[in-house]
Amino acid sequence: MRRLAALILALAPAWASAADSVCYGTPGKGRLEHGVQLPGSGRNFVPYSSVGVGLGRTYAHAKVRRSIVDAYAELARTRPATTYMYGESGWAVGGRIQPHRTHQNGLAVDFMVPVLDARGRSVALPTSIANRFGYDIEFDAQARYGELSIDFEAIADHLHAVQVAAAKQGVGISRVIFEPAYLPQLYRTRRGAYLKRHIRFMQGQAWVRHDEHYHIDFLLPCKPLRG
Repeated sequence: MRRLAALILALAPAWASAADSVCYGTPGKGRLEHGVQLPGSGRNFVPYSSVGVGLGRTYAHAKVRRSIVDAYAELARTRPATTYMYGESGWAVGGRIQPHRTHQNGLAVDFMVPVLDARGRSVALPTSIANRFGYDIEFDAQARYGELSIDFEAIADHLHAVQVAAAKQGVGISRVIFEPAYLPQLYRTRRGAYLKRHIRFMQGQAWVRHDEHYHIDFLLPCKPLRG
C-alpha cells in the first residue's frame, strides 16, 4: 500500500501538467505552459523521427494530445492495417520552432501522409536525415513518390477521427493545410462529403508545399500573449 501511495504521489505532477496545459496567443505568435509530448509510438502509429522526439519537437496542448491519441485508438479498430505517422508539433513551452511559421502555442500539429507501396500495403513514409525526416520528400502530380502513393482514404478517415475525438475534448479544428491539387482526390473518398461539410481547408498554396504532410490547426480559447 505504501508503495502504491508513493507511486501515486510521484505521478501526480505529471497528471496535473497534462490537465493544466495553457495556451497563449496564436499558433503564429504564442507560447505554451505545461505542454505534453506526443507518445513515442503506438499500435498503429509512429513518429516522423526519434531524433525529433528526443530533441523535444513533438509537444502539444494536453487536450490536443488526447484528441490525437483517441483518434489513433479509433483508427486501430477501424483500420488495423494502416500505419500512421505524425510529424512536428512544437516545444514544451511553445514559441518559435524553426523552420515553421506557426506551431507556437501547442495547437498546431503536422501529420505525414500515409502511403501505400507497389503491392497496395500500408507502409511508413521513409524518413531520414537525408530527406530532412520526410519534410523534403516531393510527391508528383499523381501523388506518387517512387513506388509509393498517398493513401487518401486513410487521410480522410484520420481527419474524420481527429475531428470527432477533438469535439469530445471540447476542441475544434480551425483549418487544415494540404496540397490544394490533391483536394479533389481527398473529396472523392468515402469521407469526402463529410470533409467538405466539417473541415476547413486552406485555400491557395501555403508558403511551402504541403504534399508530404498535412497540417492541422486545432481550436481552443487561449489567453492573450503579453510582453
